[in-house]
Amino acid sequence: MTLAENEMKKNDLKAGILLLLAAECKAKQGKDRSGELLQAAKFYQKVARKEKPAAAKYAYLCAAKCFLRIGQYDKAMGAFEKAKKYVHHIIEEKKPIVVVDDSPAITLKLNDYLQRLGYKDIHTFADGQSALKSIKKLIQSSQNPIVLLDMDLPGMTGDEVAKTLLKLKPELSIILITADEKTSPRVRKTIGWGSTAFVQKPFSINELKNALDVTISGSIT
Repeated sequence: MTLAENEMKKNDLKAGILLLLAAECKAKQGKDRSGELLQAAKFYQKVARKEKPAAAKYAYLCAAKCFLRIGQYDKAMGAFEKAKKYVHHIIEEKKPIVVVDDSPAITLKLNDYLQRLGYKDIHTFADGQSALKSIKKLIQSSQNPIVLLDMDLPGMTGDEVAKTLLKLKPELSIILITADEKTSPRVRKTIGWGSTAFVQKPFSINELKNALDVTISGSIT
């Protein structure tokens, strides 16, 4: 009987943390962690239905993040919507945003949407190497940016950038923005490394907002 199983019997939220730790250990060993993440997501959902509002909100947000990690977007959005019922008036300083896309048109569109959504600290890059240097500096200065990452970049591709960043900081928030389907092999592979959300081109401001909302609410940084 594992520690996680013992805590799950008591409906203790610590069980979810233990499952997440087990998932991270498997990831570091190059093994598939989806089983532990799915188990954690289902556990958090079960506990949320029995907890008081503050704890229920936390549990639903944890479930949403776990579902995102294994690419189950519909279930992640469902858990996020349930968590929103417990959100009242929360004022939160918005995180820095790093946009990595080699298309000037997409970069302009993202900047416009982000500013309309209230983001002011926006950094834009057309290639992965330049973005990596900037993101590393932000992390070293204790800032935890949200990275909006295109997959088709010149030189270092988006999936390579994501893999490098997630090795540096596994909990970093990365939103993939690509013309690829979310079921495509490279998108699924990048999600498996830990990318937190997916937006398919062409996209609307509401689709971008939803991805940002889920990413921020599920963030533990």
